[in-house]
Amino acid sequence: MKFKSVKEQLNIIKRGAEEIIPEKELITKLERSIKSGKPLIVKLGCDPSTPDLHIGHGVVLRKMRHFQDLGHQAVLVIGDFTGMIGDPSGRNKTRPQLTLEDVKKNAQTYIDQAKVILDVNKLKVLYNSTWLGAMHFSDVVKLASKYTVARMLERDDFTKRFKAEVPISIHEFLYPLAQGMDSVKLKADIELGGTDQKFNLLVGRDLQRESGQEPQVIITVPLLEGTDGIEKMSKSYGNHIALHDTPEEMYGKTMSIPDEMILKYFLLGADSELSKIKEVESKLAKGENPRNLKRELARTIVKKYYGEKASLDAEEHFDKIHLEKDVPDDIPEYELKSDKLLVDILTDANLTSSRGEARRLIKQNAVKINKNTINDINYTIKPNSDEIVIKVGKRRFLKIL
Repeated sequence: MKFKSVKEQLNIIKRGAEEIIPEKELITKLERSIKSGKPLIVKLGCDPSTPDLHIGHGVVLRKMRHFQDLGHQAVLVIGDFTGMIGDPSGRNKTRPQLTLEDVKKNAQTYIDQAKVILDVNKLKVLYNSTWLGAMHFSDVVKLASKYTVARMLERDDFTKRFKAEVPISIHEFLYPLAQGMDSVKLKADIELGGTDQKFNLLVGRDLQRESGQEPQVIITVPLLEGTDGIEKMSKSYGNHIALHDTPEEMYGKTMSIPDEMILKYFLLGADSELSKIKEVESKLAKGENPRNLKRELARTIVKKYYGEKASLDAEEHFDKIHLEKDVPDDIPEYELKSDKLLVDILTDANLTSSRGEARRLIKQNAVKINKNTINDINYTIKPNSDEIVIKVGKRRFLKIL
C-alpha cells in the first residue's frame, strides 16, 4: 500500500493530540510502515460502562479515524471482560462492577454509535474476554508479579485515595494489567486514549517489553469539557452533546457553550484543520462576535454527523425559536385527561429525566407555560380547551391537549 510521507502523516496525527510517547518511536514505526507497505496496528480500548456516547468520546474516535484514513489498521477492543472489573481512572471510589449482560448490551450500543465516526468496513472489532477469560489463575498470578504495589500507587487517583484512606480493592490493580495484556495480544504498534488513560497505556508498553515485543507508541487526546465549560463532558453532569442527539439538539447545545471554549470545540469537537484553528484564533483576537463563531461551530459539528442540509435546517430551527421567539411546528404532544402536577407532566413526557430535575428547573425559573414563568413546584395543570404550550429551558417544548 502507498502511504503518505512521514511528515504528512504526522501533521494529521498531531492535530488535536495532547502527547505522543515517544514521538521518535512513532517516526520509526511510520518509516518502517512506508518501506514495507504494511499498515500499523492502532488500538483503542473501550469499556462499555455506559451505553451513551457523546462528542467527548468522539475526540479519540476521530483520532482513530485519522489513522484509518491514513491506511492503518484500526482495532477497537471492546472491554467486555475489563468492563466487569471497572476502570478506576479518575475515580475517587471503587467503580461498581457490571454484569456480563450489562456489558454485552452496552458494547453493542457503543459500536452502533461509533459507526457514525469510524469506517466500519475497515474496522476490526475484538472482545478482550476472548483472551482474558481464557486465562488460568496461575496466569493471573504471573501477570500480577510483573508490577509492584509501589508502581501502582504512582497513579494519581490511587495515590489520592490511599492518602485519604479511601478503600482500594485489589481487583482494581488488575485493571491496568488486563488492559496492557490487550496490547500484548494484539502486538499493537500504537494505542490511543484520553489523558486520563496515560498510566494504563504506559502499563501496556511495559508488558509488551516484558513479552519481548516492541513497545507501543502512546497517543493521548485531551478530555473535552462539557457545555458548561467546567466539568468533563458527561451525561451524569448534564453537560453532554450526545452522538445520537437530533441535529436541532446538537446545534442548540453547541450554541450554549461559554465563549472561552469556542477554540477548543473547533479543534476537538469539530475536528477542524490547523488552518481553520488559526483563522478562528485570528477572528477572536480581532474582536469577532463570539456568537457568529459559535453559529459556524454549531453548523460544522452538526454537518460532521448529519450532513450539510441538516446543519442548515438546525440553524433555521434555532433562529426560529431564539431569534424570532417562536414555537416550533413539530413539538411533542401530551394528552391530559385529569388535573396533574406540572412536575409529573414534565417527567412523564421526558422533558426532564426525573421529578427532582423538574422541581429544580421550576425553582430556577426555567419552565414557562404560554410564555409565563412558573416557579411553583406544586403547580397543577387542568384539562383546558385552550392551547397550552410548556417550554423548558431554551429548546424543549410540549403541547398539552
